[in-house]
Amino acid sequence: QVQLVESGGGSVQPGGSLRLTCAASRYTYSSNCMAWFRQAPGKEREGVAAIYSGGGSLYYDDSVKGRFTISQDNAKNTVYLQMNGLSPEDTAMYYCAAGSGWCTIDYITDWGQGTQVTVAS
Repeated sequence: QVQLVESGGGSVQPGGSLRLTCAASRYTYSSNCMAWFRQAPGKEREGVAAIYSGGGSLYYDDSVKGRFTISQDNAKNTVYLQMNGLSPEDTAMYYCAAGSGWCTIDYITDWGQGTQVTVAS
């Protein structure tokens, strides 16, 4: 298992951008999946974006396709989430996650502490 720490959250106006960073405590080569989830008040935690080992397979929730980009720097054990064109609906606590199998919440084994993203005028 790995320890994950998110950073880069904050408050932005609609249409703005943020880049989230997730730093892992050790090499993540054993994690087949690195992903970002988010959870808004009163809602269940949902998957936002995921990247499989090697960066060959990328997945995005329909709500963020074309606006968010997930990437990974293997040398630095770091995963990023570039968020553009933010809207109030994107307001949530964003969590970095890792797992050895599928990039679905059921198979995630390691979670970061979360970083808050607030989009408002």
